Amino acid sequence: MAADTLSLQGKVAIVTGSGRENGIGAGIALALARNGASVVVNYMSQSTKDRAANVAETLRKAGGQAIVVQSAVDTLEGARHLVKQTLEGFQTDHIDILVNNAGTAFFCPITEEPNVEQLAKVFQTNVLGPFYMVHAVVPHMPPGGRIINISSTNSKRGNAKISTYAASKAALDNLTWTWADELGRSKGLTVNSVAPGPVKTDLYPEGQEEELMRPEVALTRAADRAGTPADIGDAVLLLVNEKSRWITGQYIGVNGGVTY
Repeated sequence: MAADTLSLQGKVAIVTGSGRENGIGAGIALALARNGASVVVNYMSQSTKDRAANVAETLRKAGGQAIVVQSAVDTLEGARHLVKQTLEGFQTDHIDILVNNAGTAFFCPITEEPNVEQLAKVFQTNVLGPFYMVHAVVPHMPPGGRIINISSTNSKRGNAKISTYAASKAALDNLTWTWADELGRSKGLTVNSVAPGPVKTDLYPEGQEEELMRPEVALTRAADRAGTPADIGDAVLLLVNEKSRWITGQYIGVNGGVTY
């Protein structure tokens, strides 16, 4: 009997917000590509164009296929554009894996004057973005397809300085549970949330990373350290594999044991 593998040969994947080399999205994209998937590296802002190209080159050097697509995911038009470019770029009629990783946060304690535009952007990107992407991808996703929503420990623990971000991730967890039901029996898809804890990425204000991560690092059980993009990527790799066919609708903390 042949040994089980984590091969994703022949699979097509989209990882939204994967255009920064030090980001969680890039770590996920690398894990999928090195195991045979054809991966779309997605970025939104023109300022990260070169970084996205670097990520794609890293994926190719790891043995995977990769294309780069600039597209916002916080509008239905942007989501549909990303799906269209994926199908055309890989000359395929199917998308097997969607990782809703793109997200944003703004530090705004409730006692400070709110920036209404920033607050709206958090929910537009973190909640409606995944909604639009799932809507656009599902018609092209065959049975056995995998949808992974990147959540956060903040969805369970809250966060006084970025309460809107925490609330948006709680909403995403609810969507995960609902979509698992809606897309499971009818279409044969699984939907799960992966919740990182502290991972040093561009999400944190420059120079404040260690200070802001310290409280949650102190709660880790696996090791006394922050997580890495590779930690998250390897967990997603397990969940998108065929062997995870009976796991759906779950909040899976990939955070060293900060949440349960």
